[in-house]
Amino acid sequence: MGETIKIAGADGFEFSAYHEPAFTPRKGGVIVIQEIFGIDRHVRADVERWAKAGYEAIAPSLYDRCQWGFTAKHDPEGMQAGIGHARATPLEQALSDIAACRAFLQGHGSEKVCVVGYCYGGSLAWLSACQLDDIAAASSYYGSLVQANAGLTPKCPVIVHLGRTDAGIPADAVEAAIHAHNPGVPVHIYEGAGHGFNNESPERYNAEAADLARHRTLELFDQA
Repeated sequence: MGETIKIAGADGFEFSAYHEPAFTPRKGGVIVIQEIFGIDRHVRADVERWAKAGYEAIAPSLYDRCQWGFTAKHDPEGMQAGIGHARATPLEQALSDIAACRAFLQGHGSEKVCVVGYCYGGSLAWLSACQLDDIAAASSYYGSLVQANAGLTPKCPVIVHLGRTDAGIPADAVEAAIHAHNPGVPVHIYEGAGHGFNNESPERYNAEAADLARHRTLELFDQA
């Protein structure tokens, strides 16, 4: 069963993280990186899914220095608050906390540590693959910063998932930018799916796209 734990960052600050051991013999570790809404029930459900797939999973609360234990509703007020915390959290700080989670999982015996992220976390999953060492594989879902950082070179296998009807992220332009610099990176565009299609809130969820993207991600992680 999942629980909230504390992990010390490189700066000594102890941030919270939702953690769940693998349900089956452990294949490795997975760091689940949040959307802008914090460690809400959707993130916790995703941690549980990865634990059931055989991975010790952990989701760091990346806004704790701004507001401890922040979660927000998926409404305009929640979105505004989440975006504010994201902008107030330096990317380098978030990556440092992700690295601390990697070290935590390695300390628990996971030689293989993978990263999956959604929305805000999708951008950080891409940056983790390109800027952090000892990440075995990464899966980036609809990250708004991927296009601007497409020229970075991943240090590990990485895949990118995009929704065709995502109004904020132009799927074809992101794919073109990635393939201009990293032609070997798979970019999957899901027809009929919009932003947040993996999130099970009724207004965003696309079960067919979510299931296929999760299958592709699990295959990548298992082979890493």
